[in-house]
Amino acid sequence: MARGTLRPPAPGTASTGAHVDADLRPWSRAALQQLSDNALLAKVRTLPRDDELRAAACEILVDRYGKLVRSCVRQYRGSPEPTEDLMQVGYVGLLKAINNYDPEVGDSLSAYAQPCVSGEIKRHFRDKRWQIHVRRSAQELLLELRKANEELVFSTYSLDAPLSDREDPALLSDVLGDDDPAVAHTIDMEAVNTHWEELPEREQRILVMRFYGNLTQTEIGDHLGISQMHVSRLLARALAHLRSKLLESAEVTEPAASR
Repeated sequence: MARGTLRPPAPGTASTGAHVDADLRPWSRAALQQLSDNALLAKVRTLPRDDELRAAACEILVDRYGKLVRSCVRQYRGSPEPTEDLMQVGYVGLLKAINNYDPEVGDSLSAYAQPCVSGEIKRHFRDKRWQIHVRRSAQELLLELRKANEELVFSTYSLDAPLSDREDPALLSDVLGDDDPAVAHTIDMEAVNTHWEELPEREQRILVMRFYGNLTQTEIGDHLGISQMHVSRLLARALAHLRSKLLESAEVTEPAASR
C-alpha cells in the first residue's frame, strides 16, 4: 500500500474536502497516532476515500495490526509461496477489514480482522497456486492439514489425556496403535513361501493338513494311506529343510544390515 504524505494547507488558503477536523488541521501524524482505534476507524468510515486524512488513518491502523498479519502468515511457513508475497496478501485482507468494520457494532478490530486476513490468504492459495482444477473442499482440507501439522510439531499431549468430556472417557493411550503380531506372522509365512516349492508335493500336503487342517499324524496317515511313523518322518524332514533355508536367509541378511 502506498503511504500518503500529510501536507498542511498553504498559509492563508481555505482547506478543501467534505469533512474537515479543525483540531487536526494542519494535519499531523503525531496527532493521529494519539487517537484510539475506534477514533481512527470513525474517520475511515466518514471521510471520502481520496481524503489524505483518511489514508493516514488507514496507514496507522495497518501499522498497528501488522503483527496480526504476521501471525496469520506464520502458519504457512512450509508452503512454496514467499513469505513477503503472503504478507502483501494479508495486508489486503487487513485493509478490507479496516474499510468494512463498524465500531458501533463490535468492539474489537482484531477479532474482526483475523478471519478477514486468514480468508484472504486462503483465497490466494485456492485461486492462484493450483495448476489444475481442484475442488474447493479439497483445497481447504489441505490448508487445514498444513495448519494441524504446524500445531502438532510444537504440541505434546499426555497419554492419559481424555478423548471426550463424558464420564469415564477413553484415554489417548487406549487408541494408539501397538505392535501387530499378525505382521510378524505374515513376514514368516512369506519367507516359508519362498522355499515352499522346494518340497515334494506329498510333504507339502502333510504340512497343510497338519498346520492348517489341524489333523493328527494318525489322521494324516489315514488320508495318505501310510503309517503314523512314516508321516512323522516326512513331517520332520520337511520342517528341517524349511528351517535350514530360513536360517541361511537370516545369516545372509544380518551382515548386510550391519554394514
